Amino acid sequence: MGDQEQAALRLQASRLRQEHADFDAAINAMELLGCDRLQIQRMKKKKLAVKDRLQDVEDQIIPDISA
Repeated sequence: MGDQEQAALRLQASRLRQEHADFDAAINAMELLGCDRLQIQRMKKKKLAVKDRLQDVEDQIIPDISA
């Protein structure tokens, strides 16, 4: 993998981390405001999808090497 591809993956990972943190903050605010539980569950599902995408990107950056 070239340096440019590595840099692109690291940038994507950074964006996904920020998106995950944004979802976390939004969910916390929704819970404090007493929003509809179904809306909160949907947000949590989206947050989990972002986390899964982040894990995939991180796996590409640092491949799992079995000894």
